[in-house]
Amino acid sequence: MSREVILIGDKVLIKPEEENQKTASGLYLPQGVQQKDEVMTGTVVNTGPGYPLGEAASEGEPWSGRTRMELRYVPLQAQKGDVAIFLKAPAVEVEIDGSKYQIVPHNAILLLIRDSLPLPLP
Repeated sequence: MSREVILIGDKVLIKPEEENQKTASGLYLPQGVQQKDEVMTGTVVNTGPGYPLGEAASEGEPWSGRTRMELRYVPLQAQKGDVAIFLKAPAVEVEIDGSKYQIVPHNAILLLIRDSLPLPLP
């Protein structure tokens, strides 16, 4: 049976890295920060739709009684595959199919590292 993990709002699902002084992307975390366990590093696995803006009528006129409401979102900066450094305190640890993940509110992410594609040569 295949399951889909759907995140709500501004939540980000992160696969944490093993405790290490150096992140996979080559960033060193100070010992004081590691000892206090204030921050963690991991790879973004999935993101929610973003920050909700509220409902807006997409069809019909408001006075006709035939409106279909559509929720709009401001997208998140985090994307699948990004390396994230995030605050541990607001994160929630979950286990999905035997693997541990962190569900992190987007505002708890301090830094994103993204591999950029090289620009094509003219």
